[in-house]
Amino acid sequence: MTEFFQFEADFVDSLRCIPMQVRMKLDTCGIKLKLQDWHKFTAAERENLVKMPCEATEEIEAYRQCLRQLVIERTGLQPKDLPIDDYPAWMDATVVPETVEEKAQELEVEVTPEKWANLTPAQRFALIKLSRPSHENKNFLPALQEFYLV
Repeated sequence: MTEFFQFEADFVDSLRCIPMQVRMKLDTCGIKLKLQDWHKFTAAERENLVKMPCEATEEIEAYRQCLRQLVIERTGLQPKDLPIDDYPAWMDATVVPETVEEKAQELEVEVTPEKWANLTPAQRFALIKLSRPSHENKNFLPALQEFYLV
């Protein structure tokens, strides 16, 4: 997947922020990447992390090793590991996560199980990330609009 979401349009040309598709790959391969470390990568390295596949077992391991090496080369430090969920919430098309439901309700929007099931895993991932209390949520409504949920 190398398509960006419309709600990311203000930064994808420069890749100054970590796009959702890379964030999904980070969660998939179990590496914590700080924005300050992302900024230390060259434009070509960032683009490679966007384009590099991270779905099959061997791709996930290759992505993990590539990213780990980049962080070490650019920062001199080992990146932190994240726990890897064998069946992450964005892959479950049957259950709308509570954080997504709550955030949508704040905006008077209902994300029904049927609507949730019709989203792609990447769209579900984005909504989960954008609904977390620790995340800046300004793109949650634009994402709902982009995914035709409002």
